[in-house]
Amino acid sequence: MSNVLELSGITKSYNVGKPNEINVLTGAEITVERGEVVALVAPSGAGKSTLLHIAGLLDSATTGTVKIAGQDVAGLSDRRRTAIRRAEVGFVYQFHHLLPEFSAMENIVLPQLVDGVSQAKAEARAMALLESVGLAARAGHRPAEMSGGEQQRVAFCRALANAPKLLLADEPTGNLDPETAEVVFEGLMNLARDEGLSAVIATHNPELAARMDRVVRLEGGVLKQG
Repeated sequence: MSNVLELSGITKSYNVGKPNEINVLTGAEITVERGEVVALVAPSGAGKSTLLHIAGLLDSATTGTVKIAGQDVAGLSDRRRTAIRRAEVGFVYQFHHLLPEFSAMENIVLPQLVDGVSQAKAEARAMALLESVGLAARAGHRPAEMSGGEQQRVAFCRALANAPKLLLADEPTGNLDPETAEVVFEGLMNLARDEGLSAVIATHNPELAARMDRVVRLEGGVLKQG
């Protein structure tokens, strides 16, 4: 089974070399295999968002190695990093960040058009994703016309619009009530399994974490199993 994500010796410091230097990550390492869903558990302020941003090429580590789908991204240009991120990585955050003036369908179509997909193929892909999370009937609705749980499921679909190999989710159910969180989590897991993608999902919910393939904990700037 090939690895989709490899982080080795990742450190992240701010104000490097200054007396008030802050060390957020101090040697974090993780390997995520194809099709594996990993729960990332950490207290607030431990650096989990920083770790996810580095894994998704939104930020750079101070030191260490990042490989996406086997490719070492060190030394790549910003343009090349952006291309890899757009093709290989999908992001979901605690807040959905949908474009309010566009419908659910349009929010999922737009990333595909940017990637050069035809309108017809983009719409077909968007509808298939919406159907998979039970929202086909909401395709024409704008975010303001949907519940929080529905909006977050659309956000999942948007993250998977370009069929990435890796999904990174930062507290995707954190703003939802328990019942809605359960529905959203089930939708996320079903999408991940159906698409055969790998995922790292940050969560404070131990029950949700226990239902993923394995759990890693971020403590003291390093990752620990279980």
